[in-house]
Amino acid sequence: MSRIGNNPIAIPDGVTVNVNENIITVKGKLGELSQEFSEVEIKVEDGNVSIARPSDSKAHRTKHGLYRSLVNNMVKGVATGWTKELELVGVGYRASNQGQKLDIAIGFSHNIVMEVAPEVKVETISEKGKNPVVKLTSHDKQLVGQVAAKIRGFRKPEPYKGKGIKFVGEQLRRKAGKSA
Repeated sequence: MSRIGNNPIAIPDGVTVNVNENIITVKGKLGELSQEFSEVEIKVEDGNVSIARPSDSKAHRTKHGLYRSLVNNMVKGVATGWTKELELVGVGYRASNQGQKLDIAIGFSHNIVMEVAPEVKVETISEKGKNPVVKLTSHDKQLVGQVAAKIRGFRKPEPYKGKGIKFVGEQLRRKAGKSA
């Protein structure tokens, strides 16, 4: 019994969902997303999207919940968008952006300059006395997560002092240092 796959997805105002053979396309005020699907049936009726599987085989059960989550993320993305915030923790760690170029200084000999995909809006927030924050916003959840993971991968938070790039609100596993 699928708990996720059986839930219908409500389509908000201003969002249209089209299903052609094995491609679903979702359009909204923030953009357009499409996704290929297989081994499930997707129906759009009465302002809801429902996903059904043809049998209870393992392959069908796994794809049932997967495609329901993907379509739900697409609908939410084109309606309201997705945001990830990264915090740079460390002395002298800085972030700035010029358009889609993100320039971060995180303790290496040179700054890291990264060209961010045009679908992702980049914003840097630097307040005196607080850690710099990089805010990523887009209608594509997968793309925002991928860009955020790449940025975090430049300097992951270390467990002793917590220095590095972490997600805002992330709980780090801290270790005790050497005791004298």
